[in-house]
Amino acid sequence: MPAVDDILFSRRRAERFAQLLDEANGARRHHVRSGVDGQLAPLVAVGQRLSVDPPAVEVDQDFRTGLRAMLLATAEREGLGTTPAASEPAATRPSTTVRGRLLPAVTARRARARGAILVGIAAGAIAVSGISAASENAVPGDALYGMKRSTERAQLALASSDISRGQLFLDFARTRLGEAAKLRGDRIGYSAVLDDMDADTRQGVRLLTTAAVQRAESGSLDTLNTFVTSQRRAVSGLVDGSTRADRDRTQRSLHLLDSIRERSDTLRAAIACGLPAPTASDALGPDPSTCPGVR
Repeated sequence: MPAVDDILFSRRRAERFAQLLDEANGARRHHVRSGVDGQLAPLVAVGQRLSVDPPAVEVDQDFRTGLRAMLLATAEREGLGTTPAASEPAATRPSTTVRGRLLPAVTARRARARGAILVGIAAGAIAVSGISAASENAVPGDALYGMKRSTERAQLALASSDISRGQLFLDFARTRLGEAAKLRGDRIGYSAVLDDMDADTRQGVRLLTTAAVQRAESGSLDTLNTFVTSQRRAVSGLVDGSTRADRDRTQRSLHLLDSIRERSDTLRAAIACGLPAPTASDALGPDPSTCPGVR
């Protein structure tokens, strides 16, 4: 657990940040200075710029929904928006700590500090979403590529089901394919991106084939077949005009897609003939037995 001194220091920083934000927005200035004012000044400046000239970005709806849920949960947990009980007269409210309750002034100040933290989270999320939009076309080696991959991890964290995560992994595999097209001729970079593409593909396939077996329905397999058809066509397009090393590496990705289609067809047949859920599994998910009478 964090030390008490660390907790108090963090709380005081948050409270001072709330004061500085109030002052920057025209509130009465406090006749005090803090040793952390210099560290907090850039954050206050960012807050002012965001309020005056907010970034013009389009925020993904799933990201917006996840962020709103997080902020609401934090507000509820921290007690933001609550007021003292109406039945308690102001004259009788405690001016000191009584039975674990804080005096109103301290409570209000801490509420402002917590509110400032939430504003910071929201402002940071908006700023990050802008950087994320700018990073969409980044490739390995670009300054914003790490942000691009971090955004993908955030999307996975917000996904509501294994099927959604599986579909996201397939989307990421398509993204890696686009990056590979820009890196043809760079043997190391091209091969590394295709490695990542194949890894994303396997992750998505494993999630979707497992969901198909658990639900005993083929909807997830339809998604896989659609992906394989379009992805194989696009990957084949990388072969034209490429070096021998790039062609050899591309063939490995094509073989993977062929294996996925074969696994999808086998699972579809197993579900149709009512075979029990397979116990064997590999990188592509459940590995079913062949239906009786099928060679």
